Amino acid sequence: MSKQGKWSGRDENKDAVRGEVWDQLENGGHAMGPTWSHIPNFIGADQAAWHLAQTEEWKRAKTVKCNPDPPQIPLRLRALYEGKMLYAPVPYLTREFPYLRIDPKVLIERGVSFELAATSEGYMMHGERIGFEEVEPLDFCIVGSVAVSRQGGRTGKGAGFADLETGIFRELGIIGPDTPMATTVHSSQLVPDSKVFMMAHDSPLDFVATEQELIVTGNTSPRPRGVAWDFVQDDQFETIPFLRDLRDRMTAG
Repeated sequence: MSKQGKWSGRDENKDAVRGEVWDQLENGGHAMGPTWSHIPNFIGADQAAWHLAQTEEWKRAKTVKCNPDPPQIPLRLRALYEGKMLYAPVPYLTREFPYLRIDPKVLIERGVSFELAATSEGYMMHGERIGFEEVEPLDFCIVGSVAVSRQGGRTGKGAGFADLETGIFRELGIIGPDTPMATTVHSSQLVPDSKVFMMAHDSPLDFVATEQELIVTGNTSPRPRGVAWDFVQDDQFETIPFLRDLRDRMTAG
């Protein structure tokens, strides 16, 4: 019996490319920690973060949103050391509050190390619990990825959390059409564009940083305007406590 990801079964093509990438990371010795059903951590994640941090868009950014996964710890750490306001989601969005604000000034006042606050466990303990509507307009957005293309296509681990939260932020005007979307991956996670199946509600990437290089995708595909509620899965409504209420508020009137 072949391996299956936790969220497999929604799209066979995406399941196949995820499986290939997870296997390559494991077999090539590039992975750090578990790969299957995860946004995989990888050797060289700190170097990938360095490449992304050299962009003018990152340097200008004062507000940064980052996914909660281990390979993006170096980016969250850089954001805090550079004095940026950091926003990060509750892992799997499974609490009654979806987001946390991690303010480096507050951490300094409280004597909390940036190294601790950059981990999902640390920012859950020391971040300020907030709702989606309380996130200020974002200057730079980082998402976790399993497979990406040089043209800006992206596939996550299959749960749909990144697309959902990005759609919510777009609908609220917190992410605009020009807000940079970026990810960091191992170079073995790069796949041909034909293997990344983007849908109308998916947000293309502007930057892909690996341990070897920075890729500026030049992707000009239209950005979705908001949440494609028809694509939200039943299990997401079941496991994300605030989602039905948020949908009702956002679609009222």
